[in-house]
Amino acid sequence: MSTPRRLLLVNGPNLNLLGIREPEVYGHDTLDDVVRLASDAAAAHGFEVRAIQSNHEGVLIDAIHEARTDCAGIVINPGGLTHTSVVLRDALSGVSLPVAEVHISNVYDREEFRHHSFVRDVAVVHVIGEGVAGYARAVSRLIEVIAGAAEG
Repeated sequence: MSTPRRLLLVNGPNLNLLGIREPEVYGHDTLDDVVRLASDAAAAHGFEVRAIQSNHEGVLIDAIHEARTDCAGIVINPGGLTHTSVVLRDALSGVSLPVAEVHISNVYDREEFRHHSFVRDVAVVHVIGEGVAGYARAVSRLIEVIAGAAEG
């Protein structure tokens, strides 16, 4: 069975407000810009992206569960759930797909509570503090991991 050539792009709570919410931290690009950047990066490697954003944890978990049937990996910015959600971490771990964790801001230069990530230990790629451009980098690096696993 061949590896699917699709990635799930997951954006957590409040990321629908990109371009509006705290532009001094997150910039002026919108969620549509993020999806376009990720999709373009994936297309350059012959992959496509299915994107989801939700402010509801269960919706994100359901999408992660569904990804195991038709995706090769997951790129996720869990937003505030990064620091609080064991169940999101368990969903990512449970589907056995490679995961790239991405954050627009450098969470380690912000409030102390943002320094802990429940996703960190299940992700094979981490891109932090590169703005929305970090999504394209996360996609490309994750595809390299997937390609390496397919060759191995």
